[in-house]
Amino acid sequence: MGERFEFIAAPEDAGTRIDKLLSAQLSDMSRSALQKLTEDGSVLVGGKAVSKNYKLKNGDVITVDIPEPQELKAEPQDIPIDIVYEDDALLVVNKPKGMVVHPAAGNPDGTLVNALLYHCKGRLSSINGVIRPGIVHRIDKFTSGLLMVAKTDKAHNSLAAQIKEHSFTREYNAVCVGRFKEPTGTINEPIGRSKFDRKKMCVTYQNSKEAVTHYEVIEELGQYSLVRFRLETGRTHQIRVHSAFIGHPVLGDDVYGRPYKGIEGQCLHAKKLGFVHPETGEYMEFDSQLPDYFTRILDKLRKG
Repeated sequence: MGERFEFIAAPEDAGTRIDKLLSAQLSDMSRSALQKLTEDGSVLVGGKAVSKNYKLKNGDVITVDIPEPQELKAEPQDIPIDIVYEDDALLVVNKPKGMVVHPAAGNPDGTLVNALLYHCKGRLSSINGVIRPGIVHRIDKFTSGLLMVAKTDKAHNSLAAQIKEHSFTREYNAVCVGRFKEPTGTINEPIGRSKFDRKKMCVTYQNSKEAVTHYEVIEELGQYSLVRFRLETGRTHQIRVHSAFIGHPVLGDDVYGRPYKGIEGQCLHAKKLGFVHPETGEYMEFDSQLPDYFTRILDKLRKG
C-alpha cells in the first residue's frame, strides 16, 4: 500500500495546470514523475482521471495515489558492527552516526541491514519483509546509538508489542539550541507528515498520531543545553520535531533547525534501551557511552 495525498484547489489556483500545482505540493518528486502518475490514472480530480495539462478550477478536490516503491533486495555485506548484546532471539547494536538502517533509493547498500544479514547469516525476523529483516524500530542516519534487532518472529512480535504498549525504554541525549525555561517537561503534540514537504514530519492535528516526549535538562552550555529525552511513543523524527516545535531544535539538524559546523546532521544519540526479553521474561537495560563526535561538541561548548 502506498501513500495518498489530497488537496483542494484554492481560488488563486484556478487556471493553473495540475502538474504545476502538484510540483509545488509534492516538492520531493520530479515533475516528470508526477506527470507519469497523472498519465497512469493515479491523479484524480473529483474522482475522475485527468490529463497532465488539466487546468484547475476553484474548489477542485485532487487526490494523488503514490504506489509503494518496489523493494530492493538486501544483500549480506561484511561490514563491521558494534554488537552490545546477542543471543538466539535478538541482538542490540550500537549504530554509528552516518550509517543508514536499511536499504532504500539512494542508499542501496552499506546499511546496517546489509551488515546484519552477513553477521547473522540470514537468521533475522521476516515480519518487516526482505528489505527490513529484523528491524523492530529505527533511528535516523545521522542519529547514533542503540538499536534493537529481532532474530525470530516471536521476538519481533514481543518487542513490537512492548513499543506499542509504551513499556519499552528509549532514552536519548541531545544538544539543543537555547536554554530551556523549565528544566523538565513533557511535549504531548501529535505528529504527521508535512503537507508541504513529504520528507518532513511536523506537529499537526490532521492525519497525525499521538506523540509524547519527556525531557530533562542535564547541563546548560552557554546558549545551548544538553538534554535527556525519553520517548513514550515512537513517531518518525519525534525528538527532532518536538524539540524544534518548542523552539529548541537539536544542534546540527539541517531539516528542522540549521546545520552546525563540525558535524553532519543532528547531535542526537540513542543512549539507553530497555525491554523485557521475549524468551526469559527478564527486564534488560543497556546504556552506551556518548560517541566521540558528541563529546567533542560538548567540550567545545563548555569552553565557550
